[in-house]
Amino acid sequence: MAGNLGRADAGQIQAWLEAINEFNSTPEFGTTRVLFTEPEVKAREYVKGEMRKLGLKIQEDAIGNIFGLYEGTEPNLAPVWTGSHIDTVLNAGMFDGMSGVVAGLEAVRLIKEAGLRPRRSLAVVVYTSEEPTRFRLGCLGSRALAGKLDAAAAYALHDAEGKSLYEVLADLGFPVGDFAQVAKKKDEVFAAVELHIDQTGVLEKAGQTVGIVKTICAPSVLEVTVEGRQSHAGGTSMSERRDAYMAACEMALAAEKLGRESTSEYTTVTVGKVQVIPNAVNVIPGKVLFSLDIRDADFAYKNKLAADFRQQAEAIATCRGVNVTIREVNNDHPMPCDAHIRQLIEENCRKLQVPYMQTISGAFHDSMLVGEFAPVAMIFVPSHGGISHSPQEWTDFAEIAAGTDVLTETLLALASA
Repeated sequence: MAGNLGRADAGQIQAWLEAINEFNSTPEFGTTRVLFTEPEVKAREYVKGEMRKLGLKIQEDAIGNIFGLYEGTEPNLAPVWTGSHIDTVLNAGMFDGMSGVVAGLEAVRLIKEAGLRPRRSLAVVVYTSEEPTRFRLGCLGSRALAGKLDAAAAYALHDAEGKSLYEVLADLGFPVGDFAQVAKKKDEVFAAVELHIDQTGVLEKAGQTVGIVKTICAPSVLEVTVEGRQSHAGGTSMSERRDAYMAACEMALAAEKLGRESTSEYTTVTVGKVQVIPNAVNVIPGKVLFSLDIRDADFAYKNKLAADFRQQAEAIATCRGVNVTIREVNNDHPMPCDAHIRQLIEENCRKLQVPYMQTISGAFHDSMLVGEFAPVAMIFVPSHGGISHSPQEWTDFAEIAAGTDVLTETLLALASA
């Protein structure tokens, strides 16, 4: 192969990110781009247009994953993937997910402009709905690729309007009849590397430009329903109450205590969604539903923490005279990043004189599911204050470019293997 790689263009990265950010249903307050809404569909078309400008061959599967392929000299070899997602939570920022997609585009641009064509094909991937915003389950595209979401599951997933994921896909013209062909076998993808913003702030605090992810923490999501007795706020004495909300609060605090006292390398516990019924000023709540998101770098420890919470919640319910029901929504496995790819990333950081550190990803990513069938790794770049899922989310374009340089060298080495 001839030619030397150039360095990533921060201006080009900025232009791509700002263009994608134009497809936004809440421009007055952050970025909202929910799966298969008009802004998200238009953003998909924009990204595919940019892929075509780079000469990439575009493929889409039954769940809407987009693959922009730069064909290698031996296209029958398993390809190397890079990419992320372009959907967002409500009122988010412009960097989470999108940075990984544009870094992939820029990496391919640099490789092509250097006149380099490695043995293995490179694919820039846009995974369908990493965020659980519309169908309350994250990583839909990568979950399907891992064989954990089939046509039947797509029928069973419904949005707030009662429409199934399968119906939405069919309405948009995706080849839903090919759902059985989405899942990948272990030898079909050689490796996958995802660039993403750091969502903890640890890189900024440490003054490092790149984070080499050791493990991607995985969530267990529980749906907790507490049922007490609805009654009058003034007419029911404190001793006679069976208050579902106060019981739920005690359960939430018990969960927080388990998280704070964890002996695992990295644990988080979050109550993010609460529904109080009937939600009136002068009525003692008779029913409360709340979500519990438990994440850990260790699957066994995560399961133990969930079991401990169940035991404590039941004890609280008995003491307060209420009933509690706990339903497991999902329980994903943490994903250790591949040691060989991590070493490659480290070598390229040294080669390019990019400051780096090893880190843990507390957030889940599509790479967590892709790791079920291929070796994966992640490159983090700093975010200001570690703020993400917020209009205040910000990463300097120059730092994305630095991470993209490391990504490009790593992809080229993998694709040349």
